Amino acid sequence: MAPVQTPILHVDMDAFYAAVEQRDRPELRGKPVIVGGSAESRGVVCAASYEARPFGVHSAMPTVTARRLCPQGIFLPVRMRHYAEISQQIQEIFRSFTPLVEPLSLDEAFLDVRGCEGLFGPAPEIARKIKKRIKEATGLIASVGVAANKFLAKLASDLGKPDGFVVLEPQRVQQVLAPLPVGRIWGVGVKAEKRLHALGIKTIGQLGAFPETSLAEHFGEAGRHMWQLAHGQDDRRVVPDEKAKSVSTETTFAHEIGDREVLRSCLLDLTDHLGRRLRRQKVRARTVELKLRTADFQTYIRSMTLDEPTDLTELIWKTALGLFQERVPDEWLPLRLLGVGAAGLIRDQAMQGSLFEDGWQARQRALDQTMDAIRTQFGNEAIRRARGLEQDDRSS
Repeated sequence: MAPVQTPILHVDMDAFYAAVEQRDRPELRGKPVIVGGSAESRGVVCAASYEARPFGVHSAMPTVTARRLCPQGIFLPVRMRHYAEISQQIQEIFRSFTPLVEPLSLDEAFLDVRGCEGLFGPAPEIARKIKKRIKEATGLIASVGVAANKFLAKLASDLGKPDGFVVLEPQRVQQVLAPLPVGRIWGVGVKAEKRLHALGIKTIGQLGAFPETSLAEHFGEAGRHMWQLAHGQDDRRVVPDEKAKSVSTETTFAHEIGDREVLRSCLLDLTDHLGRRLRRQKVRARTVELKLRTADFQTYIRSMTLDEPTDLTELIWKTALGLFQERVPDEWLPLRLLGVGAAGLIRDQAMQGSLFEDGWQARQRALDQTMDAIRTQFGNEAIRRARGLEQDDRSS
């Protein structure tokens, strides 16, 4: 059997948070729904329905700006736990087709379907089946890109939105890439785009024609990476959680964010999601990593090794927050990407239970386990913490 030429899928839920709200409240369908902080001053848009986007509303925009642009918009608070519950349902659909699923965030994931075509058909057919299953099970719309690697699959899913289905065959790659603006290269933010424009590079085709060595002189290793992507080259594998040497969750912002309070809020959501993933996989982490990508395409990772491996959400949060506050200078802002990861994973079976946990750790473990169990049985909205994670109760 010939190898599958387009074995990688990128599935991205369309306007996920806003679409969930419209699904749950049918009277909101067809109306401009904006999900984000309702406070006038520091609120930030997390998602905007497609009806709100013609007004210029987009994610990461201050809520006060969104209200000015779209005064008729319907502003709703974020229900992160509810979205996480639906995300888990969608990921279970992915895993019914292939074990090689790499979640990127609550609303998107990569899938490697090599070896699955005997059961479900070729990759494009699998993609169509996944779109249909998600629609039937959740009432939500997914855009899917099918291609030879992760970069091309993600690009394909973006090209078809909303309700997209794009198969990018190898023979069409250069034809599709060449006219696109360089900003469509994965990770190229506003600053990097301006620097490329100053070099006379405005399209991906022009980027690919530029000497790789010259790009490296201007951008370092990031320049070589951009050149490879411009040629459709990306050798990164789809790494499922259970086989990963590390587990991480990250989000790429549609627009760079420089407000530390907004970034802190995003980091809290990412950490909560990471803790649940660790416990679900029955692993603990020795090291907590903070990942950032700046507007000029520079990527930084800051990490801290813990005294002992953990899967406690609050301990991971305190460590990640400390890294963010103490080791992220203002000159790195604004950020294009923010992520938190766990490395040095150890299976629970290799741990000596909770023999070495103090009273605070034991209480946190009991809290995490209780909340996980209630959410599993009754849904993520069934229970919420009575206090913010940022508070410390070690003295209680």
